[in-house]
Amino acid sequence: MLETNVIHVRYWAAAKAAAGTGSDDVAVNGPLTLAELRRAVVALHPDTRLAEVLAACSTLVGEQPVGRADPATYIVEPGASVEFLPPFAGG
Repeated sequence: MLETNVIHVRYWAAAKAAAGTGSDDVAVNGPLTLAELRRAVVALHPDTRLAEVLAACSTLVGEQPVGRADPATYIVEPGASVEFLPPFAGG
């Protein structure tokens, strides 16, 4: 069961390496924009390349790709699962 006062964040590939972990639970008091969520997870991992890596990542909220939506206006609700997927090569 998902907690409704957190946003569950998963990192993949280079984002996982930069964060030093595969996931974080970010405590929230209400909805955040995707930009606010990015700042919150970067604050959890200071002195890393995480901000740089997240800027290049594709993002899923639930199972929905965020695509080209503006992170400053894209709303992430408490209880959501967010995945940061860096670009990768191969097939």
